[in-house]
Amino acid sequence: MTHEALRVIREEHATLAAMLQSLMQLVRRGPEVNGLDDSGRFFDVLRAMLFYIDEFPERHHHPKESDLLFPRVVKAAPHTMATIDQLERDHLRGEPRVRELMHMLVAWELLGDGRRAAFVDEVTRYVDFYLEHMRLEETVILPEAERHLTETDWHALNAAFATNQDPLNGRIPRDPQFDRLFTRIVMKAPAPVGLGG
Repeated sequence: MTHEALRVIREEHATLAAMLQSLMQLVRRGPEVNGLDDSGRFFDVLRAMLFYIDEFPERHHHPKESDLLFPRVVKAAPHTMATIDQLERDHLRGEPRVRELMHMLVAWELLGDGRRAAFVDEVTRYVDFYLEHMRLEETVILPEAERHLTETDWHALNAAFATNQDPLNGRIPRDPQFDRLFTRIVMKAPAPVGLGG
């Protein structure tokens, strides 16, 4: 039986992985398209993508993992403590890192190409960090949760995660406040997230 909480977590990870993949594709391409400067659109969509990461995974997804999932898993499967400690450190570092990336992106946009390499290096490290973080959750924590959590645990987790309203996932109706963000990302970002070139 697949629990709703696990389905939501995996869907949100898939959405975020696709976002990170599109982000890297866009960063590698740079603001030039077919030899023409497309800086306005380029920086606009990168800002929207970083804002999404800060607004949804950092503020909605991670707190539910930290406050609800991880304590239940470590109680039921104490051998996961080292992995959960690592994941919690990741959660603590995630928000400041994405905000630093936003700052570095604005520096590149406003101060020029002299700031490009630093942004590219840091965003590459950040994407690698985030993908490894999700891999640990999916290969260690979620299987342990499936093996050891009780129906009472699942009831609480399913109820909590069912309310997540990821603006890039159509699982449940999107909060209207995210419509502009959704439209901006989907219309301008490259595949697999968006329809942009």
